[in-house]
Amino acid sequence: MTADIDYDRARFLMIEQQIRPWDVLDPDVLALLAVVKREDFVPLAHKALAFVDMEIPLGSDSDEALKAGRCMLAPKVEARMLQDVAPQPHEKVLEVGAGSGYMAALLAGRAQRVITLEIDPGLARMARANLQKAGVTNAEVREADGSRGLAAEGPFDVIVLSGSVAEVPQALLGQLKVGGRLAAITGQEPVMRATVITRTGEAAWSTSQPWDTVAPRLANFHEPSRFHF
Repeated sequence: MTADIDYDRARFLMIEQQIRPWDVLDPDVLALLAVVKREDFVPLAHKALAFVDMEIPLGSDSDEALKAGRCMLAPKVEARMLQDVAPQPHEKVLEVGAGSGYMAALLAGRAQRVITLEIDPGLARMARANLQKAGVTNAEVREADGSRGLAAEGPFDVIVLSGSVAEVPQALLGQLKVGGRLAAITGQEPVMRATVITRTGEAAWSTSQPWDTVAPRLANFHEPSRFHF
């Protein structure tokens, strides 16, 4: 089935029909999307969906995987987050939620070094294998609880949360360098906001929320209590 797909054509259409219309116009980001082979990071069972505007489950039970947040985010969401944090060639990046390793590959294409944390052992193995197969040598996958970040390796120039959280923990904000940027999807369904936080001083941060989306939760991040009357 998948052998008949023209992946280069499908990738071109993804960029032109999904990603550009979502205000992803940075030529470096668009060039990177054209060369990093997204189909090689998608499980074989879903390879035909590699360029579709949807979240792709990472697991044999698709419904359970999506419910548990084990998925690749939609291509336009990944591209917009990459553009928002704008990693530079000298910068060190922390990603929380490796998934299949695709976002780490994109980040590694722009940054000097990427460490990506994945709490699920199976996904950590998948991401590691996919990155190795793709020849990405400056991204390292670690099996760890990303909700705490990685203070021992910080501070970081860029932190990306590849999933949603109710709010960004202060512990992660403290692992940003001054001038560093963190991208996350925050809030509650049905409306969440892409949130970009820049550390402007030792104890100062500025926040923008440039676009709306919805994404599955990352594991182990704090959820505020909900009271029902």
